[in-house]
Amino acid sequence: MQKILLLILFFTTSMVAQQVEEFRAVKITDVDSPVLFNDNNIAAAMDYLASINVNVVLPVVLNGGWTQYQSNIMDSLFGRSVSPKFTGRDPLERLIIEAHRNGIEVLPWFEYGFAAWYSGGTAPFGGHILAKYPEWALRTPEGNICTKNGFDWMSAINPEVQDFINSLAYEVITKYDVDGVEFSDRIPALPVEGGYDSVTVSLYKSEHNGAEPPLNYNDEGWKRWRADKMNDWYNEIKSIVKNYDPHLFVSSSPSLYPWAYNEYLQDSKTWVDSGIVDHVIPQLYRYTFSEYLQELNLALNYVPVSKRDMFFSAILMNIGTGSNAYVMTPDYLKKAIKANRERGVYGEAFFFYEGLRKNNNQLGDTLLATYYKEPAIIPGRGHVRRPKADITDEQGDNANVTGDWEVVTGPGYDGSLLWMNDNATPADIEYNFIVKADAFYDVYVNNTPATTLTKNARITLWSKSDSMSILFDQTKVKNSGWTKLGTIELEKGEKRVARLDNSLLEEGKYIAADAMMLMINRKLSPDAVITSVEETQYADNITPDRFILHNNYPNPFNPGTNIKFYLDKTENVTLEIFDILGRKIETRFEGALQEGEHSFYFDARTLTSGIYLYKISVGSKYYTGKMMLVK
Repeated sequence: MQKILLLILFFTTSMVAQQVEEFRAVKITDVDSPVLFNDNNIAAAMDYLASINVNVVLPVVLNGGWTQYQSNIMDSLFGRSVSPKFTGRDPLERLIIEAHRNGIEVLPWFEYGFAAWYSGGTAPFGGHILAKYPEWALRTPEGNICTKNGFDWMSAINPEVQDFINSLAYEVITKYDVDGVEFSDRIPALPVEGGYDSVTVSLYKSEHNGAEPPLNYNDEGWKRWRADKMNDWYNEIKSIVKNYDPHLFVSSSPSLYPWAYNEYLQDSKTWVDSGIVDHVIPQLYRYTFSEYLQELNLALNYVPVSKRDMFFSAILMNIGTGSNAYVMTPDYLKKAIKANRERGVYGEAFFFYEGLRKNNNQLGDTLLATYYKEPAIIPGRGHVRRPKADITDEQGDNANVTGDWEVVTGPGYDGSLLWMNDNATPADIEYNFIVKADAFYDVYVNNTPATTLTKNARITLWSKSDSMSILFDQTKVKNSGWTKLGTIELEKGEKRVARLDNSLLEEGKYIAADAMMLMINRKLSPDAVITSVEETQYADNITPDRFILHNNYPNPFNPGTNIKFYLDKTENVTLEIFDILGRKIETRFEGALQEGEHSFYFDARTLTSGIYLYKISVGSKYYTGKMMLVK
C-alpha cells in the first residue's frame, strides 16, 4: 500500500510541478473605474482578466467609511447597509459569481481599514463613524482626531474598533464564498502621532504601573508597544479567518518597511517573520523602473530566502484619469516582472484594473504576450481552487429540448434564448453536465427579466440522492443575469442536473429558456480537487510529505457521520471537533493508531444545524474538513 501511495504522490507531484505557479492579482476599485457600477461591466471585466490569465481579483469592500457589499453590520450600526454609490445593489456578490465563473479567485480588499473617513485635512473630521462613536477616534497628544495624509483615523488598539473590523471581515467570509481576505496600507496601521485617546492610554497605563505614555510619539518603546498591539490584532484576525476555513488566504499589501513602521507603526517584517500573513505584497508604487527596482531590492532585504514564496510585489500600473493620469509603459511593465522573476518573486498585484485597458488594452496585451502567456495556479494552493464553471447552453449538445420552442435573438447568455407562450403544448429542457468531482455545486440560471415572462417557471434540480422543484420568477429585476437556484451534491460523471418545464405557465405569459451553470461550492467542498474528468484528487495528497487521506460521509448528515482517514505508518493522532466559530465540541480520539484506514463516528444529535469542523493532528501536521449538520 505504501509503495502504491508513494507512486500516486510521485505522479501527482510531477503533474503539478509542470504547471506555472504565480500570483497574478488585480485590484478593482470604486474610484476612477466603472466596473463595479454595472453588472455587465463586472462580467466583461472578469472575462477580460481571464483572457489574459489573471487568477486573483482584489475587489474593494471597505472604502469611504462604507462597505461595497450589503452589510448587516453597517446597517445595524449606521442605518445603511452599503455605500450610497451602490444602493439596491451588491457589487461584491455579482463580482464573485462572474470571477468564479471564469476560474478567478476573489480576495475582498478592506481598503480603508482603520481609517474612518477622508476629510482631506479640512474640518469637520471623522465622518459618520466617529460622529456616532467619538470614543473610537485616534487622538493626538493635543486631544484632536488624528488626521494624516487627509485620512481621519480610528484607534486600531481600541478593542471596540478591532471588534468592528473583525465583524466586517467575518461577515464577508461567512456570507460569501470567497477565497480569502486582503488588507492594505491602512490595516493594521496607526499614524505614529496617535495613541492618546483615553482607551489606548488606559490600556498602556494598566501595563506600565500607571505610567502615562510618552508625549514624544517617536519614543521607541512607545512605538514598539503600539505596533505590538496591532500585531496581536493581526494574529487574532488570522485566527478568525483560519478557524472558519483554513483554506482562505490572509494577504496584506502594506506600505514599504521600515518607512511604514516609522510613520504608521505597520510592522510587516514581524508579519513575515512570525507567519501572521500568508502573503505580503508591499506597495512598490513608483513611477519609473529604476525607482521600482530600488524599492524591490530594499523590500527583499526584510524577507528571508526561505519565505520568498510568500512575497509578491504590488505595482502601480495606473492612477488618475484624463490628461493627468499616470499609466506605466509596456517596457517598464516587462522590466518589473523580469526583475521579480530573477529574484524569485513569482507574482504581482496591479493597481488597478483600468490600467490594463488603457491605450486599447496595451498593458493587458503585453502581459498575455510575455509573462502571462500560460495560465498559472496560485502559489500555496497546489491545485486549482476555482476551476472555471461549467455552462450548458439551452441549444447546446448537453441540453435535451422537447416541445415547440422559438429562438429569440438579442437577449440571453450567448445572444439568444428559447421561449414559448401559453398556447404551446407541454415542453421542457433538460440540462446535462459532465461533473468532474464528487462535491457540492451551486446551480445558476441566466435570466433576462421581462414583464411578459412567467412568474412560475418550474425548475427541477437533481442531486445524487434526491430532487427538488423551484418556482423561478422570470420577471424580477433582481433575478437578472446569473441567478442562483440552489446547491446540490453530485457524484463525478455525466449527470442530469436540471429541467425547465412549462407546466405552470400562466395565461398570456411566455416562458424563456437560457443557459445554466454549475459552479463548485467551496464552503461545502473545500478539499475536492478538480483536475480533469478522469482524475479527481484531494488537496492534502498534493504535497508529498502528507500521507493522509481524509473525508467524512455522509455529508450533509443527520444525526451522525463517519470521519475516515488513512495513515501511511503508525502515528500519534488527535481527532477534534469544533463549531464554526472555532469552539471545541469534543476530542473524539487521542492516541496511537497503526498504518491503514480508520473511521470514527461523530454523533451530533444534541447539536443544532450548521457547519462543524473536524481537525486531525498527525505529528506536527494537521488536516481539517467541514461537515454540515442538517436537521
